[in-house]
Amino acid sequence: MAFIDITLPKSIARALNLPVSDPRRQQLKVLKKLLKKARFTEFGQRYRFDEILLSRQPGQRFQELVPTYDYNKIYDAWWHKAKEGIPDVCWPGVIKYFALSSGTSDATSKFIPITKDLIRSNTITSFKQFLSLSRYENVPKSAVGKGWLILGGSTQLQKGPTYFAGDLSGIQQRNIPFWFQGLGLYKPGKKIAREKDWAKKLEEVVANAPNWDIGFIVGVPAWLQLCMEKVIEHYQLKNIHEIWPNLAFYVHGGVAMEPYKKGFQKLLGKPITYIETYLASEGFLAYQNRQDAAGMHLALNNNMFFEFIPFDDNNFDTEGNMVAEPETLMLHEIEEHKDYAILISTNAGAWRYAIGDTVKLVDKERSEIIITGRTKHFLSLVGEHLSVDNMNKAIEMVSSDLNISIPEFTVAGIPYGNFFAHHWFVATNDKVDAEDLKVRIDNKLKELNDDYEVERKHALKEVVVDVLPEKTFMDFMKAKGKIGGQHKFPRVLKGSMLEDWQNFLTGGKAN
Repeated sequence: MAFIDITLPKSIARALNLPVSDPRRQQLKVLKKLLKKARFTEFGQRYRFDEILLSRQPGQRFQELVPTYDYNKIYDAWWHKAKEGIPDVCWPGVIKYFALSSGTSDATSKFIPITKDLIRSNTITSFKQFLSLSRYENVPKSAVGKGWLILGGSTQLQKGPTYFAGDLSGIQQRNIPFWFQGLGLYKPGKKIAREKDWAKKLEEVVANAPNWDIGFIVGVPAWLQLCMEKVIEHYQLKNIHEIWPNLAFYVHGGVAMEPYKKGFQKLLGKPITYIETYLASEGFLAYQNRQDAAGMHLALNNNMFFEFIPFDDNNFDTEGNMVAEPETLMLHEIEEHKDYAILISTNAGAWRYAIGDTVKLVDKERSEIIITGRTKHFLSLVGEHLSVDNMNKAIEMVSSDLNISIPEFTVAGIPYGNFFAHHWFVATNDKVDAEDLKVRIDNKLKELNDDYEVERKHALKEVVVDVLPEKTFMDFMKAKGKIGGQHKFPRVLKGSMLEDWQNFLTGGKAN
């Protein structure tokens, strides 16, 4: 019996049935396709794409001729021209959409080019993940034909001289296939999705909740949790399944789910299946395609070419900035269980572009990765090399031991006399002793990270933990204008963001 009775457009159906081959071959095929399409662009002419295509080793020649880029470097040299409406800069044609992204640390918005080709690729990868549900066991398959509540950014985009700009989620929702909308699966629908005011959007969702039969929820954990809490409170329910009995799947991404699961479980009447995705502003990189998989499968044959930089002192400085000529590897060359910064080349004109994430290959045979953090979101004041992945796991373990919910946390490195300390800010509405929490977090990190354990005996002299209400974190995000949509609280605070947080805690204001 079919999961859901949908006839896909022929072009998409063909794309979903691409032949499977080894990762190296898949990726080289993707690279050649990208180079061929962009060879007459200004970028393609500058970096001799035709010569790369004629090479016997196109992957190696590509790495030799094309430099690596971070956002500032590629925007200043290339993307600003596309934003001014100049055609054929890094990708054929005029760029009509830009995703606004400030990540979790930068104050100024980044303008990431989005093309129709990329939107189509994102849609195809979404369908591949959707079809992978046929391999899942012991889940209510009837839920797949129910509504999809997608809580993203507003589809009412900012209008520029030659482009529209907004959250990628808003751009993607604006371009949802007509047949998906026609089936009535997409919620909250076009009208509510256009709403820019997050509070008003939530009010509309709450008001319409009884009219929808939801099987999937999609979005950032913090905001979806808030949405479900408001629905439960408004209708005086015991749990969300009293109003959405067919809710069975949560598609999440952009932030580790583990810290939020305790809070989610309190809102559910029965277990749901969590499905992780890696949908960045630059494109759909990977998705979980197996039940209970440890990692996400890289989208190897859908117009995205991946490279990896060992995340070490040879390739990044102490602030997480990439060196001028880093060591770069293709997927088939990297090793399991090592941290790498990820580079992508896409059909939106990103070339050898560092998106700022670090990943770890957990299953080489299946090309599955996990996100371990950000190149600038780690703590290594004295060589402790503490990753966001370490932090997430420690919080998950402590939450389980104490049976409490810790939906948000952040950490800062601070001076401590002549040495250093880590200052944790932990959100929980449950009763907990801060000193006990500190000891437990510290001990879990020692178990997870040998470097951390060593440095706790030497220059990393102290750990400080402040326990705060969850509302404090949400209020800070609101004060920063980062409420709803794809916005996430940074796990590591540095520089101006740390100063804003400290000012907010002392005076209630954020710059």
